[in-house]
Amino acid sequence: MAKKLKMKTKTKTKTKAQSSRPSPTHGTPLHQVRFPGESAKYRTARNALLRDEVALRAQIESVASKRRSLPLGGEIPEDYVFDEITVDGGVRQVRMSELFAPGKDTLIVYSYMFGPKMAAPCVMCTSILDGLDGQSAHVNQRVNFVVVAKSPIDRITNLARERDWNSLRLLSSAANTYNHDYHGENAKGDQLPSLNVFVKRDGRIHHFYQSELLFAPSEHGQDGRHVDMIWPLWNLFDVTPEGRGTNWYPRLRY
Repeated sequence: MAKKLKMKTKTKTKTKAQSSRPSPTHGTPLHQVRFPGESAKYRTARNALLRDEVALRAQIESVASKRRSLPLGGEIPEDYVFDEITVDGGVRQVRMSELFAPGKDTLIVYSYMFGPKMAAPCVMCTSILDGLDGQSAHVNQRVNFVVVAKSPIDRITNLARERDWNSLRLLSSAANTYNHDYHGENAKGDQLPSLNVFVKRDGRIHHFYQSELLFAPSEHGQDGRHVDMIWPLWNLFDVTPEGRGTNWYPRLRY
């Protein structure tokens, strides 16, 4: 009778990080950080919220990964010509192809709701640009970023001066169809707050992404939230007990 061979089973050795990682079962704390005076009730609720935040973080990255993996969109129908103020205060024309700096093949274009028939710019868009003015220098280290509005360039730059915007690259689309073609305005000419991304491949410029969440159905009591990711205002309110509220909006002046 043959002797039975003892089979050795291999077990994976856990790393120090893995062995110290809490089990993902419901109710198990994800960390041991505590704050002065907190109650058990608070900690239980906060731990449950933290699990939701971890899941949200994963979902955000999952969506971002799908966004990055989009195939090329359509090639732009023309090399749009925009107006821009020069350093000495003159006006020059710049083509879309010239907005791509050497070594940077991605262009982000924010459509600012400030048309020639509007008495004042969109308050919400202005709030976004108030924040992006400080970030644009950082953004432009990796990609190209511009803001386009339909008003004449002098009117746009006068507003920028009033708001003390110093870093945003501002362009006028008054003499082209960019706003119409890439949904920075509707069929009636009403301006829309669109975020578009373009990429250059093999010398050709293609559309890559647009904040289409604006056009999708939204939950009751919510707006489109299509550019929330670039708008710090509401994200700050989201971590407060008051939240975003239902009847407060930013203003041009306080």
